[in-house]
Amino acid sequence: MIQEPNTTASQRSGELDWLLDDLVRRVGEVRHAVVLSNDGLAVGASTGLGRDDAEHLAAVASGFNSLAKGTGRHFGAGGVRQTMVELDDAFLFVVSAGDGSCLAVLTAATADIGLVAYEMARLVRRVGEHLYAAPRDVSQPPTAG
Repeated sequence: MIQEPNTTASQRSGELDWLLDDLVRRVGEVRHAVVLSNDGLAVGASTGLGRDDAEHLAAVASGFNSLAKGTGRHFGAGGVRQTMVELDDAFLFVVSAGDGSCLAVLTAATADIGLVAYEMARLVRRVGEHLYAAPRDVSQPPTAG
Protein backbone atom coordinates (compact mmCIF):
# COMPACT_ATOMS: atom_id res chain seq x y z
CA MET A 1 0.00 0.00 0.00
CA ILE A 2 1.36 3.43 -0.94
CA GLN A 3 0.71 6.04 1.69
CA GLU A 4 0.15 9.71 0.99
CA PRO A 5 3.18 11.86 1.78
CA ASN A 6 3.18 13.70 5.07
CA THR A 7 2.20 17.22 4.05
CA THR A 8 3.75 18.79 7.13
CA ALA A 9 7.10 17.08 6.49
CA SER A 10 6.92 17.97 2.78
CA GLN A 11 6.16 21.61 3.57
CA ARG A 12 8.99 21.72 6.11
CA SER A 13 11.41 20.25 3.57
CA GLY A 14 10.34 22.79 0.95
CA GLU A 15 10.83 25.65 3.40
CA LEU A 16 14.24 24.29 4.37
CA ASP A 17 15.27 23.94 0.74
CA TRP A 18 14.25 27.54 0.06
CA LEU A 19 16.19 28.81 3.08
CA LEU A 20 19.27 26.79 2.09
CA ASP A 21 19.06 28.09 -1.50
CA ASP A 22 18.88 31.62 -0.09
CA LEU A 23 22.05 31.00 1.95
CA VAL A 24 23.88 29.68 -1.13
CA ARG A 25 22.75 32.69 -3.21
CA ARG A 26 23.57 35.32 -0.58
CA VAL A 27 26.93 34.13 0.73
CA GLY A 28 29.75 34.15 -1.79
CA GLU A 29 31.69 30.94 -2.31
CA VAL A 30 29.06 28.73 -0.62
CA ARG A 31 28.58 25.73 -2.91
CA HIS A 32 26.09 23.52 -1.08
CA ALA A 33 24.06 23.40 2.11
CA VAL A 34 22.16 20.57 3.78
CA VAL A 35 20.14 20.11 6.97
CA LEU A 36 20.51 16.67 8.50
CA SER A 37 18.82 14.74 11.25
CA ASN A 38 20.79 13.51 14.24
CA ASP A 39 21.08 10.08 12.60
CA GLY A 40 22.64 11.51 9.44
CA LEU A 41 19.69 11.73 7.05
CA ALA A 42 19.31 14.75 4.77
CA VAL A 43 16.02 16.53 5.53
CA GLY A 44 16.67 19.57 3.34
CA ALA A 45 19.23 20.51 0.69
CA SER A 46 20.16 23.37 -1.59
CA THR A 47 19.11 23.05 -5.23
CA GLY A 48 22.53 22.31 -6.72
CA LEU A 49 22.90 19.19 -4.60
CA GLY A 50 21.44 15.95 -5.99
CA ARG A 51 19.77 13.48 -3.65
CA ASP A 52 22.73 11.06 -3.53
CA ASP A 53 25.21 13.88 -2.89
CA ALA A 54 22.91 15.41 -0.25
CA GLU A 55 22.69 12.08 1.56
CA HIS A 56 26.46 11.61 1.30
CA LEU A 57 27.19 15.10 2.64
CA ALA A 58 24.67 14.56 5.45
CA ALA A 59 26.31 11.27 6.45
CA VAL A 60 29.80 12.80 6.41
CA ALA A 61 28.64 15.81 8.44
CA SER A 62 26.91 13.52 10.94
CA GLY A 63 30.11 11.54 11.37
CA PHE A 64 32.23 14.65 11.98
CA ASN A 65 29.64 16.02 14.41
CA SER A 66 29.58 12.73 16.30
CA LEU A 67 33.38 12.60 16.53
CA ALA A 68 33.50 16.18 17.79
CA LYS A 69 30.84 15.45 20.45
CA GLY A 70 32.78 12.39 21.59
CA THR A 71 35.97 14.44 21.87
CA GLY A 72 34.19 17.08 23.94
CA ARG A 73 32.76 14.45 26.29
CA HIS A 74 36.01 12.51 26.65
CA PHE A 75 38.14 15.55 27.44
CA GLY A 76 35.52 17.48 29.40
CA ALA A 77 35.58 20.25 26.82
CA GLY A 78 31.81 20.79 26.64
CA GLY A 79 29.43 20.75 23.72
CA VAL A 80 30.22 21.27 20.06
CA ARG A 81 29.48 24.69 18.59
CA GLN A 82 31.00 24.16 15.17
CA THR A 83 33.10 21.65 13.29
CA MET A 84 35.19 22.88 10.38
CA VAL A 85 37.20 20.72 8.01
CA GLU A 86 39.74 22.34 5.68
CA LEU A 87 40.21 20.47 2.41
CA ASP A 88 42.56 21.35 -0.45
CA ASP A 89 39.76 22.99 -2.45
CA ALA A 90 36.93 23.48 0.05
CA PHE A 91 35.80 23.97 3.63
CA LEU A 92 33.10 21.91 5.33
CA PHE A 93 31.25 23.52 8.24
CA VAL A 94 28.85 21.66 10.53
CA VAL A 95 26.81 23.42 13.25
CA SER A 96 24.02 22.28 15.53
CA ALA A 97 20.70 23.57 14.23
CA GLY A 98 18.15 22.63 16.85
CA ASP A 99 17.09 19.53 18.69
CA GLY A 100 18.54 16.59 16.81
CA SER A 101 19.64 18.36 13.64
CA CYS A 102 22.68 20.00 12.04
CA LEU A 103 23.37 22.43 9.25
CA ALA A 104 26.28 21.51 6.96
CA VAL A 105 27.76 23.89 4.40
CA LEU A 106 30.42 23.18 1.78
CA THR A 107 32.31 26.22 0.48
CA ALA A 108 35.12 27.02 -1.90
CA ALA A 109 38.60 27.21 -0.36
CA THR A 110 38.57 30.98 -0.95
CA ALA A 111 35.49 31.54 1.23
CA ASP A 112 35.53 34.07 4.06
CA ILE A 113 35.20 31.53 6.88
CA GLY A 114 34.18 34.15 9.42
CA LEU A 115 31.34 35.34 7.19
CA VAL A 116 30.21 31.77 6.47
CA ALA A 117 30.17 30.88 10.18
CA TYR A 118 28.27 34.08 10.99
CA GLU A 119 25.66 33.50 8.27
CA MET A 120 25.18 29.88 9.35
CA ALA A 121 24.61 30.96 12.96
CA ARG A 122 22.22 33.66 11.77
CA LEU A 123 20.28 31.16 9.67
CA VAL A 124 20.00 28.74 12.59
CA ARG A 125 18.76 31.48 14.93
CA ARG A 126 16.36 32.96 12.37
CA VAL A 127 14.64 29.75 11.42
CA GLY A 128 15.23 27.35 14.29
CA GLU A 129 11.66 26.06 14.18
CA HIS A 130 12.15 24.94 10.57
CA LEU A 131 15.42 23.18 11.34
CA TYR A 132 14.05 20.78 13.96
CA ALA A 133 14.55 17.26 12.60
CA ALA A 134 12.90 14.58 14.68
CA PRO A 135 14.77 11.26 14.86
CA ARG A 136 13.43 8.44 12.73
CA ASP A 137 10.84 6.13 14.23
CA VAL A 138 12.61 2.83 13.64
CA SER A 139 9.52 0.88 14.73
CA GLN A 140 7.72 1.95 11.54
CA PRO A 141 8.71 0.40 8.21
CA PRO A 142 9.55 2.81 5.38
CA THR A 143 6.68 3.61 3.03
CA ALA A 144 6.82 3.01 -0.70
CA GLY A 145 6.76 6.18 -2.65
